[in-house]
Amino acid sequence: MAKSHIAILASGSGTNAEEIMKFFRDHPNADVSVLLSNNPKAFALQRAEKYNVPTHVFNREQFSSPMHILEILSKHEVTHLVLAGFLWLIPDYLIKSFPKKIINIHPALLPKFGGKGMYGTNIHEAIRASGEKETGITIHEVNEHYDDGEILFQAKCPIEKDETPDQIADKVHQLEYQHYPRVIESWIKG
Repeated sequence: MAKSHIAILASGSGTNAEEIMKFFRDHPNADVSVLLSNNPKAFALQRAEKYNVPTHVFNREQFSSPMHILEILSKHEVTHLVLAGFLWLIPDYLIKSFPKKIINIHPALLPKFGGKGMYGTNIHEAIRASGEKETGITIHEVNEHYDDGEILFQAKCPIEKDETPDQIADKVHQLEYQHYPRVIESWIKG
């Protein structure tokens, strides 16, 4: 089996990105070959340096330009794209260039609490306000719509009646760290 090369796309802190880089650091069949970010201040970039993963920062114009992003991905021989807290909609050219090879994690049980604007604290506040009894994570393939691709995996956790959105977020983060790298591993083997 040829080795798979992962590109992580991240916009923020990069805690999931770090878990993925740690998991694949000495993996026999896959590695993280590059981390791309739309945010020059994303802490994910510093996390990537810690793991000697090359980084690239791009702006919206560069992201809309197939030549720019595809050239970076080609240079790093990328076979799979993994979104880890990446907040922009994936352009059509990337979906066509990497069919069924782009994956995302969402901090809620889709199809509930998905779509544009549903990220970070917004999600956990909406879940708390709705009176839901459980939440969790959804790992899904990426298509041309926010949070709409084929669901590959979900994990749940209960919501206690007095929990704050931050406490809910902490529980969801633990599910993300526990499951995302392993689901990526089996998805790559696919």
